[in-house]
This record gives sequence, structure tokens and C-alpha cells, in this order.
Amino acid sequence: MNIPRFIVLSAFLALSSVQTAPAAGLTFIDVPQDNHGPSLESAVWYPCAGNPTQVDIGFDHSSAVKDCPLMGQKLPLIVISHGVGGWYGNFHTLAEQMADAGFVVAAINHPRDGGRSRTRDPGDIASMTQRPQDMTRLLDFILTSWSDGSRIDATRIGFFGFSRGGFTGLGMIGGNPDWKKLLDNCPVYPGNRFCAQIRAGDIPPLTADPRIIAAVIADPAGGNLFTPESLGRVTVPVQIWGSEYGGDGLSPADAASVARYLASKPEYRLVPKSGHFSFLPPCSAEFAKLVADSGDTELCSDAEGFDRVAFHKQFNADVLAFFRKYLM
Repeated sequence: MNIPRFIVLSAFLALSSVQTAPAAGLTFIDVPQDNHGPSLESAVWYPCAGNPTQVDIGFDHSSAVKDCPLMGQKLPLIVISHGVGGWYGNFHTLAEQMADAGFVVAAINHPRDGGRSRTRDPGDIASMTQRPQDMTRLLDFILTSWSDGSRIDATRIGFFGFSRGGFTGLGMIGGNPDWKKLLDNCPVYPGNRFCAQIRAGDIPPLTADPRIIAAVIADPAGGNLFTPESLGRVTVPVQIWGSEYGGDGLSPADAASVARYLASKPEYRLVPKSGHFSFLPPCSAEFAKLVADSGDTELCSDAEGFDRVAFHKQFNADVLAFFRKYLM
């Protein structure tokens, strides 16, 4: 059974946590196409009261109350950016917990490298450079056009991102990579055109969004492309997570170098015995078998002695504590 990597990355099934009232509400919105990009599919979790059920989020289910009335006023907002091949449901258990704690949480499917996208082209460098703009468009829509946008406190907005999502977050808080550093070790997977595009020049800078006032960055892709100078504009509090072993083209040094170069000392967490995919929630037994049949076992497997279930319980709690500290 030969399953393409982007489908496997998108379709993994996470273990759901048990929710109690107040529950996480869940609704789906589409950010319309504009002159900055195509339409964006989004899922939004938020505080509400009700009895949660298993809501289909595409490749998985979220324990939530679909389309229930939002509770509260002046709520903080977290936006989530997935890794290459991922989708808005990757971190739904984290989103559910944050919604229970009083946050609104919005995640999108990035159109150029998301697993559910019909316009996938992850080998185009625009799949990296346009990601921050995707997130800014999501923020603009949530705050100005979403029916409950007036109930969000626009001065309390945070960001969470994994892998390419972590790269996205570094751009949104003011970082810009030195793309020429990539020329020393060009990606070689089929369809990748990054280095040819870098040599041709005219790579647009990443778009910062000053509305982000706190960020959690998990095992960022391309972390080694950032320098002290390119991270010099970052002033917001940052929590950085790094894997000990890396994987999927990421070096353990990527997160460490970002943590070292940020002018304002971040909260840096190196996770012992973890690989890059350890930051994805635990796979269900059914999905683990699907992955095993495909031969792409690294998505669901970890180094000996690493407990992904236990790690994610602590990971979610620590991420929530960080955002509570700076946004509530």
C-alpha cells in the first residue's frame, strides 16, 4: 500500500480528550478569496456550554459542540498554523483545551502545502513565503467579518505553529530568513524549486503582523535560516519547543539556533528522546496500521522510552499555561 506523504500527514487520527461542560464550541468558516490569495478553509473552537459530541473535522473528529452559541466577551484569540501536508485539525485536542479555558482558537488549511488542498505546490518557495499572509488574512476575517468577531479582544492575540507552521510564526512576529543559507544544503525531493528561485532572486520578505503578542513555536522548519540580525525585530514573548533527534529534514539545531538568536530570551524546551513527528498528537491504532502498511512508519513511531501520550498531556498543559500568562 503506497500512501503519499501528504495524505498520511493529513489523515493521522489523534486521541481525543474527554471534555466536560463548559465545552468547546466548534464552527467552520471560509475566508473568501481576495487579491492576496485563494479562499481559506478554517475551523474555530471557542467557549460554549453544552454536551460535546464527536464532530467530523476531516480525517478526524473533535470533541465539541457544533455551532453552539459563543460564551463570553473580550476573549483572547489563538491562531494555529500546521506543518507541510497537515490540516486545520492537527492540533484539535490542544484547541479544545484552550477553548475550555476561555480562548477562541482558529486554524486554517494552508492552500499551497496543506494535505486537503487542491492547489498544493510545496516545492514552490511561495508555499513558505505566503504562509504568514494566509494567517493575517485569517485574522482580518475573524476580527472584522466573522459573526462573533466583536467578542474577541484584538489586543490579546497569540500564535501556535508546528514545523512549517513554526517558520510561519517566526515571520509573523518579525523574523525573516536568510534564504541564501539554504544554498549550502538544497532540498532534493522531487518538485522542489527553492534553490533555483533563491538564485533567481526577488524572494519576498515574510509579512509580520504586529497583532501577535505571544507565540509558541514547535520544532520550526528552516530554523537554521534565521540569524541574530534577521530575528532582531522580535520583541514578543516566545515559547520554543525542540526535538532531540529531529527528522524529516529538520535538525535538532533548528529550534536551538532560533532560541539562541532571539534578543529577548524565550522559554526553550528541548524534549528528550523526541523526534520531529513526536509533536503530532498520538496516532490511533487504526491509523498506525495504515501508516505501517504504507511504510511511512516514522509519523506514528517514537524512539524507545518516549511516551507520546504522556508528552502531549504535558505539552498541551504547558502551551496553555504560556498563553494564560501573556494573554489572560
